[in-house]
Amino acid sequence: MALTVQDVRARKGGEPITMLTAYDTPTAELIDEGGVDIILVGDSMGNVVLGYDSTLPVTVDEVASRTAAVARGVEDALVVADMPFLSYGMDRKTSIENAGRMLKEARADAVKLECSEHTIELTERLHQLGIPVMAHLGLTPQRINELGGYTQQGADPEAAREILELARAHEEAGAFSLVLEHVPANLAAKITEELEIPTIGIGAGPETDGQVLVFNDVIGLGEWSPPFAEQFGDVRTEMQSAIDGYVDAVSEGEFPAEEHSQDADELDELY
Repeated sequence: MALTVQDVRARKGGEPITMLTAYDTPTAELIDEGGVDIILVGDSMGNVVLGYDSTLPVTVDEVASRTAAVARGVEDALVVADMPFLSYGMDRKTSIENAGRMLKEARADAVKLECSEHTIELTERLHQLGIPVMAHLGLTPQRINELGGYTQQGADPEAAREILELARAHEEAGAFSLVLEHVPANLAAKITEELEIPTIGIGAGPETDGQVLVFNDVIGLGEWSPPFAEQFGDVRTEMQSAIDGYVDAVSEGEFPAEEHSQDADELDELY
């Protein structure tokens, strides 16, 4: 049975929530079959599948296309579309149209916003319109040029209080869950205790209500992964081995073999 936003909210303090990213149908099918609760079509696609050096160049069209592909492969998981840089926040009309497109056209169940003070009112309006919002605080990669790097956030009392207050404000505005990225574990634990909506951590310690990782990091596809991630496989080595095997087989005339070919008897008369 398909997971709903209300199901996610009900998991607060209960069975840990699992979330992984996906950007295409075959991957989404595997993740869904594996029992993962939420699939995030993250703007991390910029770094891990589109060849960009950050998430900033990712467009609304790219997220919409990838979200639609993921949604076509999912039966049970909740699909969340990540709103890319400058697709929201400039004006309310454009923000709502872009977020609504993810549900109307791409068949997402919810959207995720990298949050600050300017997204509180937007979260409330989207909630009023029936567009569920997953908030995101802590390290917000779309602000990389302002932050100066992918560094831990909320490590001093003032910054920690700001994140806590923003978390409360977005919960009050109607967010159904909150991603906490690369913040101190004790801050994440405090926020999780304070909020009635579930928190989902990435580099935020074990005390959140759930965990999220980038799929490529989980399967070991990339050459690098952040220190707070865990590789549960070595797909990159397996892919390299398969590619090497193919090249060798073709070069040595072993592929295609007889079993890979079929003649048409009707063509014998041509010769």
